[in-house]
Amino acid sequence: MEKWLEGTVVEKRHWSDKLYSLRLRAPVDAFTAGQFTRLALEIDGERVARPYSFVNPPQDDMLEVHFNEVENGPLSPRLAALEPGDRVWVSARANGFFTLDQLPQSENLWMIATGTALGVYLSILRTERSWQRFRQIVLVHNVRYRDQLSYGEEIVDLKQRYGARFRYLPITSREPVDGALQGRILAALEDGRLEKQAEVVLSPEKSHVMLCGNMDMIREVSAALDARGMRKHRKKEPGHYTTEKYH
Repeated sequence: MEKWLEGTVVEKRHWSDKLYSLRLRAPVDAFTAGQFTRLALEIDGERVARPYSFVNPPQDDMLEVHFNEVENGPLSPRLAALEPGDRVWVSARANGFFTLDQLPQSENLWMIATGTALGVYLSILRTERSWQRFRQIVLVHNVRYRDQLSYGEEIVDLKQRYGARFRYLPITSREPVDGALQGRILAALEDGRLEKQAEVVLSPEKSHVMLCGNMDMIREVSAALDARGMRKHRKKEPGHYTTEKYH
């Protein structure tokens, strides 16, 4: 049976029209970067819960989740309405296997995200283990508009800390932005812009790819990686890419 803890909202970050983050305090169990929790509120006499990945690294004492407000959704509009001091239920125990522990060894790590799936990678990137395991890490973030490119300060901090070992590639599909690629991840991968911008070769011999976000992106990019001779990673059959449908 799931154990619930009462958490307190400390800060709400409103990035754009429907894009939010919540920072919370709750005495949850220790977790591994890449795992997700569940948040819940009492709505019409029922505890309504949804999964959300941690944005914060495990060593932080404040929890953080990143989410879109879904119109007429059962929970997200109510989470978006919360203010500091409000209470929310938080699952005591984290779950999920989208973690470094599950990946095979490789020289380079590509982290590819759409939308709020960026958050799970920020949790991983802010652990020393990620930088101990990989020579270079490329973070690709595809959104529609400029104001959806969240967590700029955290990304700048990673650039300053790790220099050329860290490559950040924003991609916008509906609005041109200086310094960002234009279009969708699949097109940028197939026409070579992704590797050219990263200055890192994406190959079965040297790379592992993490894919997290909407199912269309995961399906399309997985097929493109298959065409390059890469295969999905499984416990019994080590491969070159790992996927996670974002909650």
